[in-house]
Amino acid sequence: MSRATQEFFRVHPDEAWRLETALIEIKVDREMYLVDPAVWPLFPNECKPRTIYTTIDRRNVVTLWPVRLPDEKGRLDDYNRSAHEGAQLAMEKWVRISANQALGAYDIDVAAGAFPEPVWPSVTFTDLLKIAFKGRLIEDLDHPVLRRLRGEI
Repeated sequence: MSRATQEFFRVHPDEAWRLETALIEIKVDREMYLVDPAVWPLFPNECKPRTIYTTIDRRNVVTLWPVRLPDEKGRLDDYNRSAHEGAQLAMEKWVRISANQALGAYDIDVAAGAFPEPVWPSVTFTDLLKIAFKGRLIEDLDHPVLRRLRGEI
């Protein structure tokens, strides 16, 4: 669930193919969990707001790309601000992004060639979410990840 920096990609332009949600990232396990909205207020320090964009690259590989949303104070770093800008541009053009550490944001490059429009998969966005987050959906307080964060296991 990330964007490769050397690949040109598109973002699905239909709002039905993206989701504003919250994710819990367990860094030690390098896992992200999709969290039911009812759980968000109970774990505000762990639930990070994200937009999940549906992307497709030139090889027709579909991925879900989570990009951080502003926090409760409206703050958003330049990397994530530029990622959202890249996503918006990728709804109309083939782009690639690469980290620019000197700038503290992503560089966004538009493809010089006239690539054909992407062929999106016949599955639904809900199907993609189920595949991407199989076994990593937190729907209630008894989920092992939440029990682990509470120090119960």
